[in-house]
Amino acid sequence: MLRYYKGCLATLMAVVTLPALAADTSNYADRAEARPIIEALVKEGIDEQHVRALLANAKRQDKILEAIARPAEKTLDWAAYQKIFLQDSRVQQGVAFAQQHRETLDRAEQEYGVPREIILAIIGVETRYGRHMGTYRVLDALATLGFDYPPRAAFFRKQLQALFELEHNAHIDASTITGSYAGAMGYGQFIPTSYQAFAVDYDNDGVTDLVNNPVDAIGSVANYFHQHHWQPGLPVAARARISDERYKALTAKGEKPSFTLNQAGRSGVTPLSCDNDTLTSEYCFDLPGDTQAALLELNGTEGAEFWLVSQNFYVITRYNHSPLYAMAVLQLSHRLAAALEEDT
Repeated sequence: MLRYYKGCLATLMAVVTLPALAADTSNYADRAEARPIIEALVKEGIDEQHVRALLANAKRQDKILEAIARPAEKTLDWAAYQKIFLQDSRVQQGVAFAQQHRETLDRAEQEYGVPREIILAIIGVETRYGRHMGTYRVLDALATLGFDYPPRAAFFRKQLQALFELEHNAHIDASTITGSYAGAMGYGQFIPTSYQAFAVDYDNDGVTDLVNNPVDAIGSVANYFHQHHWQPGLPVAARARISDERYKALTAKGEKPSFTLNQAGRSGVTPLSCDNDTLTSEYCFDLPGDTQAALLELNGTEGAEFWLVSQNFYVITRYNHSPLYAMAVLQLSHRLAAALEEDT
């Protein structure tokens, strides 16, 4: 979850410098950048020798550096990206997971106001409901990126420190736990600082476990969305019509809502109406004109697609900053909702 990338130039610089850095990675505990991490952890009461042993055990992984240089969100368009996540098998797995955890999903929906299909879609996109949680050792991933990936080194060193802290607070073995190439863990792929900030012990067993406990994972995903101000009942997105080239000024503003639907209308952009539109579409809304929105243009399987998206779409992008990711979550959630309705 929550993948962070800079621009193409920074990424290119990181890749170009890989050979030069190779000789300076035999022991991360001896790197100058490790000293603040060690000192901070010792102040928290964590044994210095244990921290040094973990850092010395971390191994640089060039595959991780290669992976972060070419994320799918940056290399694919919507037509290709959706094929990764919108398969019937993923929907079927989501229905089975929902049946198994019906009571937990009921409670999370009521307590946090986040629809079960959104919770399910996040876990489905991230790990296929726990089937694929990542094969990289998180220690290696965070050390490699924290010490040998200059564009985001400070961020990933912060994650590395948080991983060591989680050993004491979440019963995680930092030397063995595996996850994504960016150091995300568990059913919902939380990076360590998100684990610290948003994970909840949803079954009240005294351990907040997002790796082995789907109940904690469901509650934690719901809490993440709640803490990022998910608005219950607010539609996420609607397909839009455009009348002329004025729409381009709106797409340039990005996916964070920054204009009203009334303003969009004055630029020739209107959402499909659920009440009056004769076109078949499950992606529609009839919202007040003062509702804040953003406009996306995506290259879909049948060409350009235009979408008016609400604040709740932006909330999904707080989990992963890519609008392609958020659209995949949205459309998987719709398929899940339809399948769950048929199942009842």
